[in-house]
Amino acid sequence: MNWQVIKEQLIHFLKDELSKTGLKKVTVGISGGLDSAVVAVLCKEAFGDNMSGVLMPSQYSSDDSAKDAIELCERFNISYETVEIAPMVKAYSPNMNGDKLRIGNYSARVRMSVLYDISARDSSLVVGTSNKSEILLGYGTIFGDVACAINPVGEMYKSDEFEFAKFLNVTDAIINKKPSADLWEGQSDEDDLGYTYKQMDDALKEIVDNKLSKDEAVQKGFESKLIDMLEHRIKTNAFKGKLPVIANIKWS
Repeated sequence: MNWQVIKEQLIHFLKDELSKTGLKKVTVGISGGLDSAVVAVLCKEAFGDNMSGVLMPSQYSSDDSAKDAIELCERFNISYETVEIAPMVKAYSPNMNGDKLRIGNYSARVRMSVLYDISARDSSLVVGTSNKSEILLGYGTIFGDVACAINPVGEMYKSDEFEFAKFLNVTDAIINKKPSADLWEGQSDEDDLGYTYKQMDDALKEIVDNKLSKDEAVQKGFESKLIDMLEHRIKTNAFKGKLPVIANIKWS
């Protein structure tokens, strides 16, 4: 994989898309995870001081998340601010009856509300951080972490993104940590999904990119159960990647 060429493509994409808007700045939510780290480093190289990061810890965030995010910002000289979303989440939490999924989704939407408010304050564009694996599987919150104006990593599988992060010199603490959306204590992406990203991505490349049928994928050695899960998630979560469907009214 020629990561230098891919990096140049993505930086060109970022600069080109921002120029179309007439804006000069971008805003990135930095969680201490791999996706936001990769996007933040790309945006820093593309826009220099016209890029800023936002850390948005909640009461459910691990201490390592903020520490790792700050370490990344310091390594790449990224300016950042911290907005605690815990008061906002706590204010509404009694209505969610301890439901982890609802709390996680709500937290993601609060974070995106903060990012868009800051982008309005700074006249900047919100850059997304969802990778291809998450988008295909619907492993993200609609109007939450999947919301953005532009996204440089939406065509990059998570397992490949680890290698790209190493090329970009992202901090070891971020590269080596277990993938987590950090939506509640101890939450793990791979535990939620039941497979590692490498297992899922290898199968996704066959059934999505190479358009293999389930039978063909199974013949290549993939678990039938894994293929069923992937195809189900792709189908049921496709709506998350689309604009709202508007009724076509025939007035005459």
